[in-house]
Order: sequence, then C-alpha cells, then structure tokens
Amino acid sequence: MTQQALHRTLVLGAGAWGTALAIGAARHGQTQVTLWARDATQARDIASARENRRYLPGLSLSPAVQVLDGDALALAAGADLVIVATPMAALRQWLQSLSDLPVPVPVAWLCKGFERPVAGAGIGLLGHEIAAAVAPALKSGVLSGPSFAQEVARGQPTALVAASAHAEVRDALVQAFHGPTLRVYANDDVAGVEVGGAVKNVLAIATGLCDGLGLGLNARAALITRGLAEMTRLGLALGARADTFMGLSGLGDLVLTATGDLSRNRQVGLQLARGQTLVQAVSSLGHVAEGVYSARTVALRARQLGVDMPITDAVVALLEGQLKPREAVAALMGRDPKVEGA
Repeated sequence: MTQQALHRTLVLGAGAWGTALAIGAARHGQTQVTLWARDATQARDIASARENRRYLPGLSLSPAVQVLDGDALALAAGADLVIVATPMAALRQWLQSLSDLPVPVPVAWLCKGFERPVAGAGIGLLGHEIAAAVAPALKSGVLSGPSFAQEVARGQPTALVAASAHAEVRDALVQAFHGPTLRVYANDDVAGVEVGGAVKNVLAIATGLCDGLGLGLNARAALITRGLAEMTRLGLALGARADTFMGLSGLGDLVLTATGDLSRNRQVGLQLARGQTLVQAVSSLGHVAEGVYSARTVALRARQLGVDMPITDAVVALLEGQLKPREAVAALMGRDPKVEGA
C-alpha cells in the first residue's frame, strides 16, 4: 500500500496569525508546512529558536514546520496551497505575483478588512474584489472566522470558514488545516465571509469604547446586536447571503472580537475610552488593528450603496477626532426611534 503524499502548504508571512496556522497545520501530520518570512534575520531566529519570539513567544513550532526566507514565488511554485498571511495592504501585490506562476496554485488569504483606496481602484476593496481586479484567473479564497492566534497555536478548539467560489480551494483549505483541534467549514459565500471579517473589526472598536466607558453589559449586548444588523445590511448590498452573518464569520467573529481581550481592535476602543490618543492606542498594540484603517472605507462603501451604518459612522468620527468618546455614545443614543428590522 503506497503512502499518501503530504499536502504541501506555504504560508507567506511570519506574523502571529501566519505562524499560528503553520503550527496548526503541522499538528495533524497530513501537511508539510513552510513558513516564509520576508526578513532573513527573523527567519533565522524563528528557525533556530523554534518559536516566533516577536509575535508568539513561548509557543513552539513543530519540527514539521520549515522556516525560510528568500524567493517566495519559487517556493509557491512547488506548493499545493499558498496562504497569504500579510496585512490587507500587501494582498494586491501578492495576488498579482502569484497569478503569474506558470502552474496555477490555489491561494487563500487571512487578512480581514477593506483595502485602502488605491489609484485607479476607486473605493477600497475587499480581498475577493481585489482578486477579481488583478488576478481574475487565480483560483482563490479566504480563511476566516473567530480565532485568536495564541489559542490556535496552543491547540485550543477553534472553528474556521474556508470560503471560495472554487471547490478545489475550499477542499485544499480543509485538507491543510482541518484536524482534532481545528474545524474548517466550507462556504461559497465569499462576499459574506469577507464583509463579516471586515466590519467586525470596526464594531469591536465601538464595543471596546462602550466597555472602557463602563456603560454596562446591557449596552454591550445592544451594540453587538445592532452592529450585526449593520454588518448584514452591508453584506446584502454587496451580494452576500443573510445566513452567512449568523455563522462563524459573522456573529461568531463579531462576538469574539468585540468581547475578547486579545482583540486588538477592542483594545483600541478601550484605550480611547481611557483618554489615550489614537496614535498612543495603536502604538501600544505592537500589531496592526485593521479596524482603524478600514473604518472609513467601510463607511464610504456603505454610503455609496445607500446603507445606513450609524455605529460605523460614529467610530469613524471618533477615530478622526470629530467626536470624543462620550459624544460618540450620545450621538448613537440620540437617534430617532426605529422599527428593529429597519
């Protein structure tokens, strides 16, 4: 009986989330994992220490995880699946480069949010919209859902969503990452999964603000529920299905990011409520908080589509210094009465 070949997964980006998923993929033993770091010094340090001391200190990499730098596209050419584990700002460049490989490879990204508007691209785009614009022939998708990198790296139970219009991309993601502590559900509603992942970051800033001001659990529950309604309205306007927002990448990711203290976006809201400036709040994190950079784009997309998103608008006004924390809350509470489903 011949032994089944290992699935070869390349993770581009050695931040916290890329490292955590490399650890998770190696854990179930069916995947040969390469973690690629842009910085050669970082790659050597991770490889020798067998841990990412900068982003995930104290969490060991399995011997099955190979850590490399150098020619990423050459590595991609020999992979069965490529994972782009970079911030949203780098996704466009990676998709363009990967689309030029002589033999197509399934590609998925981990970043959540809207791209900052770039010249010629109009209003900022979601990942699948970027792919359609710059790499339409590339079979691609997104891996998303409620997940903190530390918990995935520790092997704590987590469930994710593999979203793609292409069955082979969904299947490749399930094969690479599904295991005893990491469940991966397939979904073909890429727009819905991406809207959930983008908007929850903005709403988590609002929830952190609410908690930082000590407004209570009633206020938190109301904010999360009305935030879910905002998220769903925008998603439907962008072609998503309503049921996606009741799943892992909608309600699940929103609850985790809005209430979990490991959430960077929630921490921004908490720090703003405590009187820090936005610059102070962001610099204290040491990581990217995507909600800070995508909030305005979420609001612009909503306005373009005629979608009412008052919580998002309040967060934008707060981040841009137009409202102080308590003024943002007062603006939301002072809105005219509405029917709940409206």
